[in-house]
Amino acid sequence: METLKLRDFIKRKNPYLFKAKNITTAAEFVKNYADAYISSAEETMFGDWLEGLAVFVCSTVYNGRKSTTKGIDLEFDKDNIRYIISIKSGPYWGNSTQIAKMREDFKTAKKTLRTSKSGLNILAVNGCCYGIENNPDKGDYYKYCGQDFWYFISGEETLYQDIIEPLATDAKEKNETFSTEYGKMLNKITKEFIDEYCFEDGSIDWNKIVRINSASKI
Repeated sequence: METLKLRDFIKRKNPYLFKAKNITTAAEFVKNYADAYISSAEETMFGDWLEGLAVFVCSTVYNGRKSTTKGIDLEFDKDNIRYIISIKSGPYWGNSTQIAKMREDFKTAKKTLRTSKSGLNILAVNGCCYGIENNPDKGDYYKYCGQDFWYFISGEETLYQDIIEPLATDAKEKNETFSTEYGKMLNKITKEFIDEYCFEDGSIDWNKIVRINSASKI
């Protein structure tokens, strides 16, 4: 939050959406922009953290390792099978183009691994840290979500539940720190917004906002 800049908000978010929501105050505008920005950042950061946790769990149980192969997050061997895994936060992570890219990455990884060990039996897995997938067999790869994924990499049926409680450790203290910094950020950027993007009568200068967001640079 300390790095957030007002102009970054305006350049990255859809001004038409915020106008359509009939936002009329500087405080409301900044809070909506900030919350959308922070929510997106949280999803990315927490997704990375969950991926790291999955790699750690698998390394502890099955000697799994962070893969050096492009598009693959985790590799481990079990019962004479090399598993190559692409880890996502949840089941609805990508469109058809992104899924096709993952399939291509799996295909390339298999070819690369078999170059050094021709007889290697390789299975590709799309692992999702939460959610449910009732049809895991996708033909050229498997998709395991939620309990099935955590069981797959750990052998523990209840791990998907066991990891939820430790997340609350020190949460109250961290949330209080977050709230303080969040309030300071909102106050600071709201003041900047009023100075730069409001008329003297207090109304929002939407034309200026749209120009900053979308005008061609000549």
